[in-house]
Amino acid sequence: MQTLREFTRKTKRGNILKIVREHYLRDDIGCGSDLCQYCFQNEVYQLTSNHDVKSSLFKFPHYIVLDTNVVLDQIDVLEEDVLRNVIVLTTVLNEVKHKSSSIYKRFNEIIHDRKRNFYVFVNEHHKDTYADREPDESANDRNDRAIRLAAKWYDSHLQTSQDSKVFERSGRTVTRVVLLTDDAGNRAKAEAEGILVATAADYVKSLEDYPLLVDKLSQKTFENEKQALPQYPPHLSMKEILEGLRHKKLLQGSFQASRENYLEGNVNVEGYEKGILIQGRESLNRAVDGDIVAVELLPESEWSAPSEIVLEEKNVYADDVPSEEREEEEMEMLQQLQAAPVEERTPTGRIVGIVRRKWRQYCGILQPSLIEDTTRHIFVPADRKIPRIRIETRQATKLQNQRIVVTIDSWPRNSRYPHGHFVRSLGPLGNMATENEVILLEHDVPHCKFSEEVLSFLPKMPWTITEEDYAKRVDLRDLYICSVDPPGCTDIDDALHCRELPNGNLEVGVHIADVSHFIRPGNALDKEAAARGTTVYLVGKRIDMVPELLSSNLCSLVGGEERFAFSVVWEVDHQANILAKRFHKSVIKSKRAMTYEEAQAIIDDEAQTGEIAKSLRHLNRLAKILKKRRMDNGALVLASPEIRFQVDSETHEPLEVEAKQMRDTNSMVEEFMLLANISVAQHIAAEFTECAVLRRHPKPPNTNFDPLIKAARYQGFEVVTDTGLELAHSLDKCVKADNPYFNTMIRILATRCMMQAVYFISGSLQKEEFFHYGLAAEIYTHFTSPIRRYSDIMVHRLLAASIGADSTYAQLLDRKSNEEICNNLNYRHKMAQYAGRASVALNTHLFFRGKEEDEEGYVLFVRKNALQVLIPKYGLEGTLYLKSDKDGKDGLERTKSEVIFTFNEEDHTQRCGNVIFHSFDPVTVRLSLDSTNVQHEKLVFKLVIPYIKGFSVETTTELVTPANAQPPAKKSKKDKKKK
Repeated sequence: MQTLREFTRKTKRGNILKIVREHYLRDDIGCGSDLCQYCFQNEVYQLTSNHDVKSSLFKFPHYIVLDTNVVLDQIDVLEEDVLRNVIVLTTVLNEVKHKSSSIYKRFNEIIHDRKRNFYVFVNEHHKDTYADREPDESANDRNDRAIRLAAKWYDSHLQTSQDSKVFERSGRTVTRVVLLTDDAGNRAKAEAEGILVATAADYVKSLEDYPLLVDKLSQKTFENEKQALPQYPPHLSMKEILEGLRHKKLLQGSFQASRENYLEGNVNVEGYEKGILIQGRESLNRAVDGDIVAVELLPESEWSAPSEIVLEEKNVYADDVPSEEREEEEMEMLQQLQAAPVEERTPTGRIVGIVRRKWRQYCGILQPSLIEDTTRHIFVPADRKIPRIRIETRQATKLQNQRIVVTIDSWPRNSRYPHGHFVRSLGPLGNMATENEVILLEHDVPHCKFSEEVLSFLPKMPWTITEEDYAKRVDLRDLYICSVDPPGCTDIDDALHCRELPNGNLEVGVHIADVSHFIRPGNALDKEAAARGTTVYLVGKRIDMVPELLSSNLCSLVGGEERFAFSVVWEVDHQANILAKRFHKSVIKSKRAMTYEEAQAIIDDEAQTGEIAKSLRHLNRLAKILKKRRMDNGALVLASPEIRFQVDSETHEPLEVEAKQMRDTNSMVEEFMLLANISVAQHIAAEFTECAVLRRHPKPPNTNFDPLIKAARYQGFEVVTDTGLELAHSLDKCVKADNPYFNTMIRILATRCMMQAVYFISGSLQKEEFFHYGLAAEIYTHFTSPIRRYSDIMVHRLLAASIGADSTYAQLLDRKSNEEICNNLNYRHKMAQYAGRASVALNTHLFFRGKEEDEEGYVLFVRKNALQVLIPKYGLEGTLYLKSDKDGKDGLERTKSEVIFTFNEEDHTQRCGNVIFHSFDPVTVRLSLDSTNVQHEKLVFKLVIPYIKGFSVETTTELVTPANAQPPAKKSKKDKKKK
């Protein structure tokens, strides 16, 4: 049968349009229960009498019908393997899909798990459960009524099926249907209609066999808290926010919390170069890092300057209220900042509303409570930009030394911290596997195993190259091709060759793994690679973008094996001028896979005269010419402290740490990869003017260079930043004979002034915006690492289509679709970079566990209450606090003494007696790991040299040096010592 759904809609011109839709109703939709004697069941019963859950509220067998709000708010409860025999109405499923795609995806996974007995009932097309919308009835009220109607029908339908003498003689209790809803109005109407109903919280608390499931309930508010006084200003309603944005009274942007100062943040707003500064707890007004917020700009007279203070919140407890000490701390900071010089002030505002929350699940640890047997606890996130979260849990003792996951539910005005609930435990604190899991989760790195569907698109083994394959490709197996990579590399993307031509010129080839041959557009393998975006490298662990069969086997250009490649081949003269170039797919057989060190040894050993040695020497000589040419064009040589760990193969813990060494062969490979990327970029941009995937590096705004210019000026150097060439020349001149590491530190500062390089689509920008600032390249892309970057796979497909080696397809030429992919790639690359750094920091902490070392370093920044110190040997930064906190928060537990440090605003120095600290000054510090705070283990930096009585730590006799002795010869940087 069918029914008609009629509604009217007003057009843009003001006309009234009547719309009539046919809606088909059926009487053959099964209820899915094994108790039913009437329905035609078109599949195996999903609602069975084998899974009774004992509830003190409903002491009889029952099925559950979920309201939409229960699914949206209590998805963590539903994911636990506790609730069975759940009826999922299509009304609810559609509402969840409309309101939250992430929860809909998680809910679908539960539904498709046959062991959970979740049955989707198509109530919208069942003749007895369809609810037509009544006049003046809202869509939400109609959906609530449809849910109640379905629940009542189910209960009645099942009772009818159980109303037989056979069932009575079985002695079984009648199974009923219970509606779970957290909507008070819906619940009241359900009770009035005789439906069994309960809230999700009441039902979970009634489960006799699962008392700990209560911990996973979403906590919108805590009991007995409603009387607390407001601690934050109220948020504007969405209507008020939209009105304010329309009249330009408010601004909208993404909120970024500060890692260094919990009372400070920034909102990125279009048209404001540095964003809008937010300072003070009330101005931050319950915004969490990542939220889209509405900001009210303060009058210019109230603008402030970014803080130079490193400020962390002291320990607080679950029932804590704002203390006078914390309020004084906040007032003191704000007074200092409002007294900042006018020229340093920046647009400042206050957050007045939340446009969209970007809450996610957070990793961290429970803070030990001072109160015994309490269920209220404070959760301290691993990410310092996230506020502490109040949760209720009955397993605090068990979770005390575990890394756990918590999600935020709400942040009421009368609570200092947001409310949340426990989701799951990740494992023991300090365990390498657990800590790696935290890094991956916190940086949103997809790392689950590849699904069976994805793996089904891999080539069947054993895989061989066929005669047809040889016919379609250029056979380069006889060339002396070799690869040069870091030690232990198994995903070898690239290989090189160079040979002399009969005409006296040289032929240079870059051969890249042909991953796009194995990953075809649009299949599950392709979609998974696109979603992951990049391979993520942690210390001793790699999270592949593509399955290992491809990354370490069929695509990897290992020595002695025939492999498919995409080749870029140039004819060049001996001055590295390109005379001709060609692109083609090929079959290669690498003669040798070498490390940078092995390749360098072959180049340096004059006794080596084989073809590979000749090839490497030619490549190395040409690379030096190419590099000089790039430098002359204004390419920047930047620096960042990088280290590598030697990892125990069994425990995966770091055994030794050393700074990464750069050899000529590193630069050799880099130069030819750059040349290949530029050559391919030029070609695909010419062939596909609207949809080529390119990479740009924007020129930083002049204000980004302020810290670099100031730091260099204090040392007597002038850094000119008008063009990349002038900046490069300025950096070259920053040399101090008495400080060999000075130039490297200046380049580290320059690196921090840079913008992020990003992928984009050629048709979305003007050609002059294609420029890559760091490389001084007019156009650039990524072509040379398709095993570990999805962008390179896209570029391979474009290049293949342009030379007729592969066919094109609709999505490849769809600008909008490719822009969305580029946005995801930019995000994934940034997160992968942050995850790598976090892994290095973790392993550095593990390395120093139980150790105490005096190391040479340099002051990288001088702050109002601290020195940021860089330790070149380990490539790490830390904070050396210059004044102790009243509660010893800096971990040194020093009491106040007569040692006073004075900060000079003009030249950014700290003075104590006759000792003055400038940026780039050499120091010796004692490094040790402070594990007293289980929330965050941290490296503690204590001053050794120069010696300041009452502040510096005593050293052993052999280390004592006069104040004017030769300073240490290594670097200095900033890492926020973890107080």
